[in-house]
Amino acid sequence: MRILLLVIALLLSFSSHAGYAIVLQDETALRPAPGAAARPNAVLYQGETVEVRGERLDYLRVWDYTRERGGYVRASQVRRLALEPAEAPELLAILRFLRGMPGSEALGIGIAAAYIEAVPPEALEGAEVLDIMGVLAERLARKGSGSHLEVVARYGVRFLTVERYGRMRLCYDGAAYRRLLAMRTTEEQRARAMLALSEPSCLKPEITLAQLLDGTDESALPGYLRNRILMRRASVWASVAYQRARQGEDAASAAQSAAKAFLAINREELAEADQAVYAETQTRVGAVRVALAPPPSTEKPLHIATAPGEPGQTCVMLVDAKKKELARRCTYGHVWPATAVVNGAANALAVAVQPTESWRELWVFRKGKSGWTVRVVPPAASSPGVGYADFAGWTSGGIRVTRQAIVGNRLQITRITYPVRNSAAS
Repeated sequence: MRILLLVIALLLSFSSHAGYAIVLQDETALRPAPGAAARPNAVLYQGETVEVRGERLDYLRVWDYTRERGGYVRASQVRRLALEPAEAPELLAILRFLRGMPGSEALGIGIAAAYIEAVPPEALEGAEVLDIMGVLAERLARKGSGSHLEVVARYGVRFLTVERYGRMRLCYDGAAYRRLLAMRTTEEQRARAMLALSEPSCLKPEITLAQLLDGTDESALPGYLRNRILMRRASVWASVAYQRARQGEDAASAAQSAAKAFLAINREELAEADQAVYAETQTRVGAVRVALAPPPSTEKPLHIATAPGEPGQTCVMLVDAKKKELARRCTYGHVWPATAVVNGAANALAVAVQPTESWRELWVFRKGKSGWTVRVVPPAASSPGVGYADFAGWTSGGIRVTRQAIVGNRLQITRITYPVRNSAAS
């Protein structure tokens, strides 16, 4: 059965005897007459397909079905298409070349459409074409060229706008990769598809995605690609751990899977371009490491209790040995009661609170002259992103905190000490 990779509405509307051409250059003029003196009545972009209806001088007379108008384009700015089986090998060779040509994404997707139309079903290199389609679409999403996005949309390629940490990002919807996973593929093709579909900046990781990543045979991959799979596996399982914790389910097993994948990374085979990803993965896994903490004890002089607050909120209560509530603060994040630690004087307690899957804060309850207060220690002095603040020990009158965060695409590790005395003035 023919693999329908794209919705080629333009090609379906052509007659069987028409000729076709694909635009090679951006801002190709569609003129009412053959000649540079004729003022353009439209501008075409690379990757667009038009019907050829004749020739005159060094121009082709074409019809643009998208704009429903005809005109002339210079023959050197387009490539004629026969869309016949004999042309398929050449189109596939062009597609393979364009895969590594930044700036030619829309053209490559148009060539892929032409190849699929031309090749006989039994000769279709479906997995390879899907793989290239996904690579080109991902690259185009990172560029965000409006005109090219409109062009590839006519071939059925779709994009999503995703908010991440207060910023908007354009993402490919991954349709080609999902179809690829349903086919017989090489391990490298499968690995690239899984990396694309599990991109943390674009999609919300799911347990099924984590399990698919686990099913990838990374031993058959080159070292750098194996590391990328392991890093993505660790990041996805870290996200799953947080989501499970939020739902009151077992988060420890997912956190263990994240740690196991991260420890399997071979740093000697880590590509230079992946150093930043490694640091981010390490931080994401570290943020959910608290899921492995043993159950909390309620026999201490101070401990943490939780109760529902406003819809979606959890209220953190500091309680003494007599179950008297001493302080309260509510959050929309997840509270990790098992991380609560009390100092020797029983006048301070620290507990981990995680607002997002990759950002964990340390809340410090302190007793002052006017009562108990709460101070939030973030991983960094920036908007929530990727980072965590860890309890590192008590001092006489203070608390040590180790903070790790990605700031400006760089790993930042700081160690600070906060006082716990005289907190009434804070």
